[in-house]
Amino acid sequence: MKKIIVFMAVVSLLFTSCGKADTGTFESSVSGLNEQTVEQLRVIETNEKKETDYVPVNYDTQMAMWITYMNYKNILYGKSKEEFTDSIKDELKNISDTGFNTVYVHASAFNDCYYKSSFYPKGQYYSTKDDFDPLAIIINEAHELEISVHAWINPLRCQTDDEIKKIDGSYKIKSWYDDSSTKGKYLVNVKDRWYLNPAYEEVRDYISGCVSEIAENYNVDGIHIDDYFYPVTDSDFDTAAFKESGESDLEEWRIGNINLMVSSMYSALKSVNEDMLFGISPQGNIEADYNNMYADVGKWASESGFCDYIVPQLYYGYKNESCPFTETAERWKSLVTSDGVKLIAGICTYKIGTEDKWAGAGKNEWKDTKGIPANQTATVFEKDIADGIAVYSYESTFDNNIDEEISKLSKSIKAYSEGKQ
Repeated sequence: MKKIIVFMAVVSLLFTSCGKADTGTFESSVSGLNEQTVEQLRVIETNEKKETDYVPVNYDTQMAMWITYMNYKNILYGKSKEEFTDSIKDELKNISDTGFNTVYVHASAFNDCYYKSSFYPKGQYYSTKDDFDPLAIIINEAHELEISVHAWINPLRCQTDDEIKKIDGSYKIKSWYDDSSTKGKYLVNVKDRWYLNPAYEEVRDYISGCVSEIAENYNVDGIHIDDYFYPVTDSDFDTAAFKESGESDLEEWRIGNINLMVSSMYSALKSVNEDMLFGISPQGNIEADYNNMYADVGKWASESGFCDYIVPQLYYGYKNESCPFTETAERWKSLVTSDGVKLIAGICTYKIGTEDKWAGAGKNEWKDTKGIPANQTATVFEKDIADGIAVYSYESTFDNNIDEEISKLSKSIKAYSEGKQ
């Protein structure tokens, strides 16, 4: 039987606080508690704000899998509630049977939603035969299998120009688009896709409000964001805001803006329930995080108030010339110095059997070598590099005819789950 860490929730509309939780101390103090019953994990499908405390469920050793919005094209779009429920049950069973205990499930991919939201319009695949709440169903079915659910959102990436024109004007994103004083300021167009500009407090407050909405209305065990930060390095993206700031260093200013956004999201979550986890999955290349994304990963990994876990996307083979897997993973380990932050190694299955054209001399490794994800799982635990692994993604793992690879990965995950919990 899997051992679950049970957190005592602190949620009350009258007693919420924006204080930052010492999650490292808290987790170590509860690691011996008993398993929570499945019945306690149930979610009631409702849009009403919950006034009862929710006890989040998370694991000492996180074995996670990403479920992307692209998956909804097959299991949600045009489906009935019953059809969707049956499909997600099957997928979650695959995940559980393989040994995973956590999912990062897309709740918002393009400032849209796959749940009942007053902030976001429906996502492109949230068009169904009858009215139901996909996220609530996912949470219910995952918790039945003792799987922890982290709602995954992309805070800055928005719709294309054609898509945003069709959104109802009652949504904040559309009102900013329609208003000439905010279009090009709060919303910036990059190659026909709109992005929110984190330089503005109004934008950061909007993003934090979306985090609060999910945490207040759903029994999620965490909130998760990935590497979609600044979409370009071009100074034209935010010329006016930079000038207004009075700062002189564009790079440092942008890094500061992302830090403000991340810390406000973290605080918004903790003010609803200090025991829900906040996680970030940046690029695996540390230099690219700073130079291209303006992501201050060293700060997030070493200081409190930004995240509870960090999942670098280590989508590299062992022979990758620029970022060989083991050495890159060990560099990340050296960054994580905060007791309140766990390191989860992000690995992938989508490269299996393909040429990795950016890997230099190691470009054929994924074609020539079997069992790389399973081996990387072993490397992470045998070298004591990380506190868990996360695999990208469900679709590339279970919809890709790689049964032998899945079997090897499953054996590795289960071996180290039992050894670490």
